[in-house]
Amino acid sequence: MTDESKEKLDKSNASFSARLGRNAARKIRARANAGRGVWFGFGMMGLIGWSVVVPTLLGATLGMWLDSHYPGRHPWTLALLMAGLAIGCFNAWHWVAKEDKAIAEEQEDSE
Repeated sequence: MTDESKEKLDKSNASFSARLGRNAARKIRARANAGRGVWFGFGMMGLIGWSVVVPTLLGATLGMWLDSHYPGRHPWTLALLMAGLAIGCFNAWHWVAKEDKAIAEEQEDSE
């Protein structure tokens, strides 16, 4: 064997070893995250849904209470309902961004 063919073989073996290591690491991570299946996704959707619904309902309830105790020209219910909805959407966006960042970091670590 010539030096050139030995060098190509060493590079090929190193490349194969690196791919094999990445695949093994990916399989280990997949086994560790096996509990994060369909039910985890449903739970996350529920969490995001509640993070929107709770502030919206709190805003509407506070608005109805203010309208009944301090009536005015403008209804508090609609204004606080919209404020609660905006806060809820911000909460949901925060949760999704946080999960997306965690997934991106996990993918960077695997590469």
